[in-house]
Amino acid sequence: MSNVSPLSKPTIYFHWLVAISFIAVLAFGLYVEDLPKGPEKGELIGLHKSFGVLVLVLAVSRLLWRFKEGSISSLPGSPRWQEKIAVGVHHLLLLATLLMPISGIAMSLGGGHDIGVFGVTLITAGEKNELLGQIGHTTHGVLANIVLVTLALHVLGALKHHIVDKDATLKRMLGKS
Repeated sequence: MSNVSPLSKPTIYFHWLVAISFIAVLAFGLYVEDLPKGPEKGELIGLHKSFGVLVLVLAVSRLLWRFKEGSISSLPGSPRWQEKIAVGVHHLLLLATLLMPISGIAMSLGGGHDIGVFGVTLITAGEKNELLGQIGHTTHGVLANIVLVTLALHVLGALKHHIVDKDATLKRMLGKS
C-alpha cells in the first residue's frame, strides 16, 4: 500500500455522498414507478424529482472534484484486465450519476412539467414536447437497468478486493488506509 497515496477526504466524502443519495433516489424511483396513479404518487414523484436534482448537483460537484484531483490510482498487483474493467465500471457509474437526473429532467420538460426542488421552480415548463419526453423516459428506464447491473459489479468488485484479495481497496475508500 505504500506505493499508493491515500485518497483525499473530499474524494471519499463525495464518493459516499453521491453513492448513498443516488442509490436512495433510484430505489425510491423504482418504488414510486409501481404505485397506482393518483395524488399520492404525484407527490412522491415530486419528491423523487427534487432529490434527483440534488443528486445532479452532487454528481457535478463530484465530477469537478475528480477533474481537479485526477484519476484514482489502483492498488498495485491487480491484473491489467481487472483494472480496465474497474475503470470502465467507474466511468459508467460517474456518467450514470449525471445522465439519470438529466434524462429525468428531459422527461419532465418533455411532459410539460416544471423542474423544481421542493416546490421552488428552477426551470419553468414550456409546451409539451413528445419526442423529448419519450427520449427522456426511455433513457431514464434503460439507464436504471444499466446502473443496477453496474452497481452490482462495483459492489462485488469491492467485496472481492476485501474478502478474496485481502487488499486495502475498500479500507482506502472508507478512509482507513
